[in-house]
Amino acid sequence: MRATLMASVVFLTVFTVPLTAFCASPKERKGSVTFNININSPQQVQDVKMWFPYPTSDLNQKIENLHFDGNYSTFTLSREPQSGALYLYTQWRGAQKNRHLTVTFDATAQERKVTKLVEQPAPIPPEVVKYVKAEFWIPSDEKKVKALSHQITAGKKGILKKARAVYDWVVDNTKRDPKVPGCGVGNVQATLAARSGKCADISTLFVALARAAGVPAREVFGLRLGRPGQTDISNGHHCWAEFYLPGTGWVPVDPADVTKAVLEKNLTPAMAKPYREYYFGAVDEFRIVLQKGGRGIAFSEGNKEKVNYFMYPYAEVDGKSLDYCRPDTFAYTVSFRER
Repeated sequence: MRATLMASVVFLTVFTVPLTAFCASPKERKGSVTFNININSPQQVQDVKMWFPYPTSDLNQKIENLHFDGNYSTFTLSREPQSGALYLYTQWRGAQKNRHLTVTFDATAQERKVTKLVEQPAPIPPEVVKYVKAEFWIPSDEKKVKALSHQITAGKKGILKKARAVYDWVVDNTKRDPKVPGCGVGNVQATLAARSGKCADISTLFVALARAAGVPAREVFGLRLGRPGQTDISNGHHCWAEFYLPGTGWVPVDPADVTKAVLEKNLTPAMAKPYREYYFGAVDEFRIVLQKGGRGIAFSEGNKEKVNYFMYPYAEVDGKSLDYCRPDTFAYTVSFRER
């Protein structure tokens, strides 16, 4: 079964992206992305469900020519109620020897960079207020988190200075742990205890500490596009963060990529300074966004277990979730072809 969802994407996302938005900046990345997904479950299994994060266009990325092909029984395109992210839902019913899905799309991604950070004494918009509140996965009201946040931002006035203080603290006090599976689980208490983790752990810590200081912040879940010559991006999922600055809007930050550079390039603090400065207000063009915000997701189709965060394909076999970080049960590859 093969399908194309061009008209559906335009209708459901309700956006208009001017062509000039993708011509103004020389820093952009173009290519075709292909997900090949195979669910290795016993043939006698009767019900397999999978949810796939559906990439959409915005002012900094354009997604085109999305096709999917597989031997599924049914599929639908839906919107996740908590974050508003689109997703493709597929289901395999009855005994089946193998179950597979291929998703392909063309992506054009721009560098996301705020060149001038301007803070105005304006109220936080109603749609942004929720990003100051505590959640189960963002325990910004937890005693230790609040105390640390207040310590970090002591004497700092305004959202910009507080956000920068939290960012600098996270960069200075956490390390990348390459042994963590996938992108990590984003557990704030565990990350604070270990002072290490992967991108979801470090980004979630930034968001929790920022919110505890009254700074609106959220996680961004996405996929890195291939560098020149790179075709296999199966390990390319990545998480960063944004904070909201009245007078400017949402500002990208990526403390996890600073810690990654420090580890992989063996950088001293002085050598890491360009990375620290760049990733406060910018992220590179080698990535696309799949979802912003939203943890502990319950899909309308009734997944048995809530999804921690939604940037990997998520599947359940007869009501039991598969670990997308363990390829022995949930095998998929992601490839990139430069255009």
